[in-house]
Amino acid sequence: MTNTAQSFHDKWTNNVGLAFAETLRPDSDIFQWILRRNGFASPAALQTYLADKRRILDAGCGNGRVTALLRHHSDPVTTAIVGIDLVAAEVAARNLADAVNVSFQQKDLLGDLRDLGHFDLIYCQEVLHHTADPAGAFANLCTLLTPGGEIAIYVYKQKAPVREFVDDYVRGQIAHLPYEEALKACAQITELGRALAEQGGTVRVPAVDILQIEAGEYPVQRFLYHFFMKCFWNPDLSFQDNAVINYDWYHPQDCSRHTLDEVRGWFAANGLTITQECVDHYGITVRGRA
Repeated sequence: MTNTAQSFHDKWTNNVGLAFAETLRPDSDIFQWILRRNGFASPAALQTYLADKRRILDAGCGNGRVTALLRHHSDPVTTAIVGIDLVAAEVAARNLADAVNVSFQQKDLLGDLRDLGHFDLIYCQEVLHHTADPAGAFANLCTLLTPGGEIAIYVYKQKAPVREFVDDYVRGQIAHLPYEEALKACAQITELGRALAEQGGTVRVPAVDILQIEAGEYPVQRFLYHFFMKCFWNPDLSFQDNAVINYDWYHPQDCSRHTLDEVRGWFAANGLTITQECVDHYGITVRGRA
């Protein structure tokens, strides 16, 4: 038995509003990151895409921040949105208590989901890699697609070898710790991320193929972040929120990383046609149609 469910329960019950406002603010880094990797050039483009979606599933909704984004850019009269989460459905329901045509249920992505019905869009991002069987959870969700429906996923990608080693080392050191103690360790990592970001400046580096370091010019904090360890820092968020985002990466034991070819194989195995792909330093975003 891993600690993952408890880890996320503690995360969401102690941080019910984590990144909620930033997810909804169109000029925020978080909003723009969600938009870009899903292939939308603007909020209007997302709204156009959602216009004909009558049922949307936010699978692994957490505190409901992306559920709220989907609600804001879809028609509340013609589109129903369902959010499911193993540990945070009640948190999301409270956060969106006034939202129209939105409902939440506690569900396991590897469990029986048939009573949810079928959906024109399933959004499942930053979730599958925290299950015991990402490919199985993906296949389970695909059974809920309407003909022509789409599923959009984001999973962690395999990273440079030094970063993989450091990330796993830190996870191994803190996964057994209770929330408050683990958060203290992540606060020190957050302080490092902040110090590097506030240092400013860039570093130009050559390619180091054996370490999978790509040649280029990077902000100092991002160079370390890309290739050596996760030390997240976003100045638009509170220190607490930054620390919890680092906790989100380091504490859960179910934290798989994947390749684009592997993810493409999931879509092929479930008879889906890929319509959008994006790979960045941290993850793989793919959308496909049934």
